[in-house]
Amino acid sequence: MATMTMIQALNSALDVKLGDDPDTLIFGQDVGYFGGVFRVTDGLQKKHGMQRCFDAPISEGGIIATAIGMGAYGLRPVPEIQFADYILPAFDQLVSEAARLRYRSNGEFWAPITVRSPYGGGIFGGQTHSQSPEAIFAHITGLKTVIPSNPFDAKGLLIAAIEDDDPVIFLEPKRLYNGPFDGRHDQALKTWAGDPTAEVPEGHYTVPLGKAAIVRQGSEATILAYGTMVHVAKAGIADSGVDAELIDLRSIVPLDVDTIVASVTKTGRCVILHEASRFGGFGGELAALVQERCFWALKSPIERVAGWDTPYPHAFEWDYFPGPGRLAKALMRTMENH
Repeated sequence: MATMTMIQALNSALDVKLGDDPDTLIFGQDVGYFGGVFRVTDGLQKKHGMQRCFDAPISEGGIIATAIGMGAYGLRPVPEIQFADYILPAFDQLVSEAARLRYRSNGEFWAPITVRSPYGGGIFGGQTHSQSPEAIFAHITGLKTVIPSNPFDAKGLLIAAIEDDDPVIFLEPKRLYNGPFDGRHDQALKTWAGDPTAEVPEGHYTVPLGKAAIVRQGSEATILAYGTMVHVAKAGIADSGVDAELIDLRSIVPLDVDTIVASVTKTGRCVILHEASRFGGFGGELAALVQERCFWALKSPIERVAGWDTPYPHAFEWDYFPGPGRLAKALMRTMENH
């Protein structure tokens, strides 16, 4: 076991798969010699060679199209899109080809590709480097969407995604990449609970897709979160004084419905937390699911805490970012309704 940041854990996962499966390969913008803009692929080209880890042109559609062709003929490519904001030029390839290939070919071909991409805010990336597009992918039948919140899960989920026969969108929260929050940009960050480093096995292991984690047991309310928002939720719970149960979804497709329903049925209250804009966000799907399956157990209306319905502002990032204070207020509101 070694203490790793999320970057180190993801690098370790890729190293493990390059080492144990000759059909696994990595490519994307600057992932080879340079080691990726966030250094997730650092050293992999040197260790495994230029045919297993190589750079691609600045063409997201071309990167994904190439990966689909590789997957259809037996390889397990792991393409990187440098920022999730840039994935839209490849959206047609993902929707019309990768997600449909198994169905359209009656199981003769499939696309076992894992599309890695940094996503979310918290590093002052501005409107074109901080978006959270997970709800777009969750809407597409045939795609799986995975979002880790800590290094241990990141490595295990990435290995599981690479070994999965379906196309997986693997979104990596940039705010969690480099270890502990330091509070440089906002004093409130110093209150965030937890240290986003973890003890991580150095060899092969998997964390199953579609299985949520109960991060904190509680009796008064349920919080549904994923990615960076899991850490925001920890601090918000501490600020609120509410005995809340915190569920880290880990993947939104497939979704662990059973864990959600069991928790909300127990607590009778539900607060949904995500960084993406509120309108049309994945929180709306979660709210509908809870309403449909837990209606008679609910003691108060379902709360949603999310980003504002605006482009991600550079100068006012921490006003946009759903912080612990906003979550704490939502928890207290839900306790006031009986």
